[in-house]
Amino acid sequence: MRESAFALVGPVDGARVLDLFAGSGAMGLEALSRGASRCVFVEREREACRVIERNLGKLRLTGAVVLCLDVLHAAREELARRHVYDLVLIDAPYDDWERYQAPLGELLGGLLADDGLAVVETAAKVEAELPLDLVTSRRYGSARISVFSR
Repeated sequence: MRESAFALVGPVDGARVLDLFAGSGAMGLEALSRGASRCVFVEREREACRVIERNLGKLRLTGAVVLCLDVLHAAREELARRHVYDLVLIDAPYDDWERYQAPLGELLGGLLADDGLAVVETAAKVEAELPLDLVTSRRYGSARISVFSR
């Protein structure tokens, strides 16, 4: 999925990235390894946060912050701090996407840079809807990747 998502996004050199529902951090780590300048990982599970921190150390990647918080809480804090991102990665648990879709939609407009992209992974049967411009939506087996622009 990482390869497919980054093939749709293109180069991320110097990008500021926000990885929501980071899990193991694989997507944000991929962005950093591809030249992103900064990545904020947001994950509420403490053990997953520790895994991300260990992986950052092992890979010696810099420019990262791990926020062990609820996604909506962290997104509101980033918005209040006026932090903007060139790329926002969203991989909510498939069963929870509908619960997060509307509140994230409200926050993304303020979190994305003017030419920023949001990449959303959902179950294949789910078409993500956000108040952004849909660039593309592609199905990959049991998953779908949708790319939105501001």
